[in-house]
Amino acid sequence: MMSETFRTLTLDLGDRSYPIHIGPGLLAQAELLRPHIPSRQVMIVTNETIAPLYLDRLKASLEGLQVEECILPDGEEYKNLEILNRIFDRLLEQRFDRGCCLIALGGGVIGDMTGFAAASYQRGVAFIQIPTTLLSQVDSSVGGKTGVNHPLGKNMIGAFYQPRCVLIDTETLDTLDDRQLSAGLAEVIKYGLIDDPGFFAWLENNMDLLLARDAGALAYAIERSCADKAAVVAADERESGMRALLNLGHTFGHAIETGMGYGEWLHGEAVGAGICMAADLSCRMGWLSQAELDRVIALVRTARLPVLPPRQLPPQRLRELMAVDKKVLAGKLRLVLLKGIGHALVTDRFDQSVLDATLEQVR
Repeated sequence: MMSETFRTLTLDLGDRSYPIHIGPGLLAQAELLRPHIPSRQVMIVTNETIAPLYLDRLKASLEGLQVEECILPDGEEYKNLEILNRIFDRLLEQRFDRGCCLIALGGGVIGDMTGFAAASYQRGVAFIQIPTTLLSQVDSSVGGKTGVNHPLGKNMIGAFYQPRCVLIDTETLDTLDDRQLSAGLAEVIKYGLIDDPGFFAWLENNMDLLLARDAGALAYAIERSCADKAAVVAADERESGMRALLNLGHTFGHAIETGMGYGEWLHGEAVGAGICMAADLSCRMGWLSQAELDRVIALVRTARLPVLPPRQLPPQRLRELMAVDKKVLAGKLRLVLLKGIGHALVTDRFDQSVLDATLEQVR
């Protein structure tokens, strides 16, 4: 029996469309998973933090299938090719064939790595996303971006590969620490800024409820974020146009993550500072009013996220790191900027001296 708070969205990609199930207690709802598992072979990929909490519960719901597990170390610093190879080792050791299904049980790192493994193993096998952090529930589990980091750049090795299903059990947030919760809120704020000013205003009025883990507020924020992302991905799956708007704050943020060393700043923390930097640059360009900039910074700060880059990274180093970015095209850096709250654009038409002023502001 499904809860009254159970919701299903659909990401419309024609014959590759898939459901996004949202609600409490869904890990035990085997009927939501089984239609998307093509054979008896299931490999659950998780990490050392999540496995003791939820692995047995998920395995119990898959009784009757050949269920194996691959438990990886926890942390962004392990999102690399060396650790990725452990997934292939387990698949080959257990003689999994091309009819198998991989299930990602964890946060964004586990989801990205499992998806990339699924895209690569025997040239593509089924996979399912079961995200357990707010950030992965509202962003990385939806849309099919998979991959690993390289010491010179974040997410530079990967593939677009869609899951068969996304299952968001909101009760998994009960074990999420406060820092990780705030990190997820950075991506939630992003949706309001790029194309949903009504949602941004709702966040201004309800951020305290989200931080207090109010179940209703969190469920609404997750559903609204997933709906916003699903609409963008359906229109531009492979990021040839409007999907790039979802990278608001990410060019700055990825530079911070790479420069500080993966894992020092959480992804959402770096994106929070990156959103404020993008808003600051937009204001300096005359596209965003000072009042709107103040609203952006205030909301990010209320979410308990940094609003400035770390002092350890001088402007020249940030510029170097930003140059190694997937949005660089023909040698030109493109940034997602704002022409108002709820109106984002991708552009390479910004004055370098204005960008320098934004990068220098922390000095």
